[in-house]
Amino acid sequence: MFPSGPRTERRRLDPEQRALLATRVQPTSASATRVLPVLPPLRELLPDGGLRRGSTISVTADLAGGATTLALALTAATSAAGSWCVAVGLSDIGALAAHDLRLDLRRVALVPWPGRHVIDAVAALIEGVDVVLLKPPPHLRPVLVRRLVARLRDRRAVLVILRDGTQWPESCDIDLQVESARWVAVGPGEDCLRRRLATVTVTGRRIVTGPRQHQLWLPAESRTVESA
Repeated sequence: MFPSGPRTERRRLDPEQRALLATRVQPTSASATRVLPVLPPLRELLPDGGLRRGSTISVTADLAGGATTLALALTAATSAAGSWCVAVGLSDIGALAAHDLRLDLRRVALVPWPGRHVIDAVAALIEGVDVVLLKPPPHLRPVLVRRLVARLRDRRAVLVILRDGTQWPESCDIDLQVESARWVAVGPGEDCLRRRLATVTVTGRRIVTGPRQHQLWLPAESRTVESA
């Protein structure tokens, strides 16, 4: 038997309250919410013109470098639009450089040393952020990575993997390879190197037309990313 007690009067919501409740529980499936914004010069790199929710993007570079700059730049417009981003395993990020790339540092959390359980840490962080920038440690267990990717898709977050000499045991939706980066002087005869020209090759599971190449300034003289 259930315990009986005094009957309580049900509270009735007025139309304004019902409308507010509906907006809080309705699914965010509109096409505009499926893609997170990126800086204009980076739109041509991505098939959706932005970061598609639930996707994985790997960023690598040859010995000339440039991968960290590109990976950070990918999160800039999303943080500026009000979404939370977190960088995991990147202990050498400079706040000034990130700010110059147009990241809103008020919306970026740093976990420079996640410890041995990095996959568990990322899985927990996915619950509250839109973009995770991860520099993975070596020798990750493939089964844990597959579970993380499944959770990522369920939570509709984006994982940007900075593969700086490390292996990622799963294929990614988009692979960005920075190649042949070289620093260029601002003007003829000047010694000040403020901009770096690089070629970015785009491949991956979602690139069905074959590899594509784009030239970018990583960074430009303006200290952010620009098309070359």
